[in-house]
Amino acid sequence: MTSTNLKIAIDGSAGSAAPYEQLRAQIADRARSGRLPAGFKLPTVRGLAEDLGLAANTVAKAYRALEADGVVETRGRNGTFVAAAGEGAAREAAAAAQAFAERAHRLGLTRAEALAAATEALRARYATP
Repeated sequence: MTSTNLKIAIDGSAGSAAPYEQLRAQIADRARSGRLPAGFKLPTVRGLAEDLGLAANTVAKAYRALEADGVVETRGRNGTFVAAAGEGAAREAAAAAQAFAERAHRLGLTRAEALAAATEALRARYATP
């Protein structure tokens, strides 16, 4: 399944990620790399669902996740647009880091222990040695 205007392909084979996650990841990657510029209007949920052969709820779920991540913004009936690069993601990352720091402090971890825990979590997530 492929969307011609966004060049999005959904792999329906066994073992592949859920369709909404594939869609979310591909749009996020294109927005962050600049291939989808800030202000680019995304297709409607129904239109993209039809293009990809997906349920509208699947596309809506991807759009909601993208909005929560600050990658896109919904402007009511005007549609969904790619957000200005980095603004939402940077705010979200800063809030998550602050919440982690507060929690680590409440747990009684030293700065070094908290940093080690965060580093290990990032290493595991990004699969770096």
